[in-house]
Formats: sequence, structure tokens, C-alpha cells
Amino acid sequence: MDFVDALISTNKVIGVQAKGDRFDFGPLRSAKDLRLDYDVTLLPPKKYFQPPVETLLTYSTEQGYKPEYNTEEFVLIGVHPYDMTAINQMDKIFCLDNCDTHYFARRNNATIIACDVVTPSENVFASYMGTAVVKKGYDILLTDIGGEYIAEAATEKGEKLLAQAAGAGEAIKQDLEKRQQVWDRNQKILNKHKLDCKPSDLPRLLEKAYNHPVWEEKAKTCFSCGSCNQVCPTCYCFNVQDDVSWGMKTARRQRFWDGCLLDGFTKVAGGHEFRKNRADRFRHRLYRKGKYVPAKIDGEIACVGCGRCVGACLPDIANPVNVYNRLVKDIGV
Repeated sequence: MDFVDALISTNKVIGVQAKGDRFDFGPLRSAKDLRLDYDVTLLPPKKYFQPPVETLLTYSTEQGYKPEYNTEEFVLIGVHPYDMTAINQMDKIFCLDNCDTHYFARRNNATIIACDVVTPSENVFASYMGTAVVKKGYDILLTDIGGEYIAEAATEKGEKLLAQAAGAGEAIKQDLEKRQQVWDRNQKILNKHKLDCKPSDLPRLLEKAYNHPVWEEKAKTCFSCGSCNQVCPTCYCFNVQDDVSWGMKTARRQRFWDGCLLDGFTKVAGGHEFRKNRADRFRHRLYRKGKYVPAKIDGEIACVGCGRCVGACLPDIANPVNVYNRLVKDIGV
């Protein structure tokens, strides 16, 4: 904890803290408020790289256009392996074609301290998605081995931060063995919802499932609220809107989170809507995770098994495992 207080004294630090009986990321003012034993946060840490609302540029009739960037440096501590995997995916997505400079302005100024899971959440299925353990993307990885932590730096930024850990000793063989035991355990126990196929089977499965009745069946009770989109660490869709002053002389261009389950998500000029039917939107969410994104980034499935969508969905239809297992049973892989 002295290490965390040292970080807070010299850096902007964002960490996981309790909110009643739940947890979420927020500005950290004291090490005693940090909870690395949490199960899952309300929102994923993607909000610090792609904020719910952000200004892309401002413009005026007198001064023209001015891009707006947030280049503040910060330390993000407590990122679970599945969320780190999601951030790694977003790094690839936002660098396709033209790199998103606004995203990378935040990402490049962040130092990420990941931590292995101590307390599995009630809906986590990261074990089945291959995201219970992560080996890249972070600057430092913390592992609770029982009464003490192993902290391993993976980058130069991480090494500089660990230099502030006064009095920390080198890990010995027994410590590393205990860490491996944590990894082995988490590979097995983060499994509250069992997927009946390999994640790599999903693109092929969905190739055969476009007209399956499950989409209409599930959509009958869908509220189109978009909660599953908003809490998902791999959902990155956004809308862009210009906010023009009454005098028509100044304005700002903003982007904000959007989601494929929301009515109007695919509406274009002229009023045409490509997925007006709710079942089409429900299907798109699952296809995006299991087929469309994998086609973009080397077969990586855009579901990391965090389970947030399961807890956020009031009619209990958002669990992708339930849908995929139904397709496995009816169609086969």
C-alpha cells in the first residue's frame, strides 16, 4: 500500500473502489480505498480511453477548426485480465485503416497496472473465452499470492513506477510457483457459464445461423435499452454530432457511445433504417462478437467473458453463452 500512496503523490491515479456492495473505477485519493479483491466493476475501464462523451474538435467562423485532445498522463490500477484483453482488442480496432488519434492520445499516456482475479464474479466465464490470464498489454501485473503481491514490470513505464516501491524484494522460486498456481486456478474457476464449443468455432457456427429462430425468440422480450452494449468492454460503436451555438458562429463536434441494440442505431439520411427490426439488432450484437470483429482482427472473439451483460440485462436474454449453446445444440459446429 505504501507503493500505491507513492504513486498517488506523484501521479493521477485511477483505481477500483467500492460503491456500496459493487465496485467501479474512479480517481484514487488514498491506497486504503483501493480494492484489488473485487469481483467485477460496473463499467469496464474502456471509458478512460473511449469516454462516453468526448469533444473531437471546436470551430468558429473567425478561427476555423481546432482539434481537441486529452493528453493528461494517468495510472490505471486494478485491470482484470479479461478487461486487459478487451483493451488490447481496442488498440487493434482503433488502429485499423486510419488510426484514431483521439483514442491513442489517451492510450499512449496511460500506464496500466493489471491484477489477476482474486474473487470470481457470479457471471464470469473468462475461463472458456481464454481470457482468465493475460500476458501482454499492461505495464505492470500484480498477482496476490497470499499475504503479498508479485509485481512484474512488462514495459519501461512499468519499471519506472516499480522503482517507487521502496523496500520491495526480488521474487524467489517459491513465489513464482505460487503465482503459477493462481494462474492455473483462474484458468479453471472463472467459469460460471459453460460454452459448449471452442471460441474459435463461433465464426463458423454463426455462418450457418443467420435465419435461426433464436433471434426472434430472444428479441420478443428485449427492451432495446442498450445496457448490454454500454457495459461491454469490447463494444466501441459511437455516434458523432455537431453542437452549434444559437448565433451560428461557434460549435463543437462530439462523439458519444452508441449501441447496436438501440432503435435508430442504423438510421441514415432519408429516414431509412438498416436494422429496424429488433431481432435483426439482437442478432447483430452476437454476430459482431463472434463473426464480424474476428474477421477484422486475426480471429479474436469480441467477447472476453466478463459477464457484465448478463447482470445488466433485465429480461435475462443478453448472455451470449446461452445463445451460442442453443446454436451448437440445434446446428452443431
